[in-house]
Amino acid sequence: MMAAAAPVQATRLPRQPGTRYPLDKSRGEWAMWLTIATEGSLFVCLFASYFYLANNKNRWAIDHPPKLHYALIMLAVLLSSSFVLHWGESQLKKQRYVAARVGLGITILMGLGFLALSAFEYMEHWKDLTPDSNSYGSIFYTIVSFHAAHVIMGLLMLSYTLTLPRYSPTSRSPYRPYHVAGLYWHFVDIVWVFVVAFLYVMPNVRVYGF
Repeated sequence: MMAAAAPVQATRLPRQPGTRYPLDKSRGEWAMWLTIATEGSLFVCLFASYFYLANNKNRWAIDHPPKLHYALIMLAVLLSSSFVLHWGESQLKKQRYVAARVGLGITILMGLGFLALSAFEYMEHWKDLTPDSNSYGSIFYTIVSFHAAHVIMGLLMLSYTLTLPRYSPTSRSPYRPYHVAGLYWHFVDIVWVFVVAFLYVMPNVRVYGF
């Protein structure tokens, strides 16, 4: 009988100087999606607490629901900023880096405008409602404050991206920073849609019936 052939051992060729391996197009994107899933779970719990506390009418007195004018303007600002940021990313794909940087800068300014409007809204609500007024005031300010904190975090990400010297994909981190930071900003904008719907529109519908 013939002897069994010895197994062939795979040999790894040494990397040649200047050789570049293909980069994963989703690099960094999955990490941001996991972050969004974590933060989204937090807001789901907060909204669940909001509706749970609403069932206790003895501690949930809403004589005057929150006014809509600031909330709707802030919603328009955030949604518009998402469109601007999406436009900037489309310019980036066309290698129009100056236009992409302009779109990013405009988005940051709109985010700062949102925070300024939030401050005015806080001052208006504080006249009639504080966090220690009742359970409604407590959960209301908790949710809107958490969202404002996420807006600030999103602005920090966008500002860091703005300071980068280049946006083209590289082999070093951060990779595709514009897209990854944009995902978080779109998430913040979507959360505000639910905040306006649950905390502003629904109480007005219950009280005034429109």
